Amino acid sequence: MAKPALILHGGAGARRERNYDAEVANMREVVEAMKARLDAGASALDAAVEAVVMLEDSGLYVAGRGASPNLAGEYELDASLMDGATGKAGAVAALQGFRNPVVAARAVMDRTPHVMLAGNGAARFAAEQGLTRVEDPAAWFTGAGKGEDNHPPSMLSHGTVGCCVLDSQGRLAAATSTAGVFGKMPGRVGDTPIPAAGTWADEHAAVSCTGQGEYFIRVAAAARTAFGVAAGQSLAKASQSVVDRIGALGGDGGLIALDREGNIAAPYNNQGMKRAWLGTDGAIGVEVFGG
Repeated sequence: MAKPALILHGGAGARRERNYDAEVANMREVVEAMKARLDAGASALDAAVEAVVMLEDSGLYVAGRGASPNLAGEYELDASLMDGATGKAGAVAALQGFRNPVVAARAVMDRTPHVMLAGNGAARFAAEQGLTRVEDPAAWFTGAGKGEDNHPPSMLSHGTVGCCVLDSQGRLAAATSTAGVFGKMPGRVGDTPIPAAGTWADEHAAVSCTGQGEYFIRVAAAARTAFGVAAGQSLAKASQSVVDRIGALGGDGGLIALDREGNIAAPYNNQGMKRAWLGTDGAIGVEVFGG
């Protein structure tokens, strides 16, 4: 039996002049809830999805309820997940009208032969599955992320949440959700719903990315990290090299990663990244800066 571990993030781009007490408390609450689930035997995939649902529903991050509209005034949400034990993945892109895109992504994985559904097709599928709708977007969405360097006027302003989990059976899984970049063009899709770019899990590592997705797509950031671990690199070296590569291209952001030994890594190249974790020793940690 493996000792469970997890790491989650509420997005890179934190600013030192802003107070993050609410986010810190929320992330700790999510980790504590998932620790209880993992101790009770929950699978890595279930815990990853459940953690992301809690982050989406909080309205504190640029994902789920924390979304801001695109240039057309519409709320388009993205999410993906991957089960390291089976190699199965599910994703939705540019989904409108539904509360939890990560739940829709799970349904795509479990109930279709596809990996990704997008736009109107994703919305039709979510409706057919009876997923929870957002009836009044103006009242539901909170527009989180103001005051961070992932908020306009910076170029490709971004925000994401994600979780990587190792369960008691030694299985790894990852899930990621976002409202995308602020002020994005309608139909824009970043790295979050793309397995290999924004999310990855296999038998070696689980990875969830946050940042300017265009750059993460170009380097296949999540899969590149896991492949580095598979090739014999430490998790810390593999993940840092990917963030360094993104930075060299001019990109901003970070990632969280977890390997099958329960090691965690959380490199980023801006002021801060909201993150929390459960170690294999049962200890819980929360950080926004430093670390």
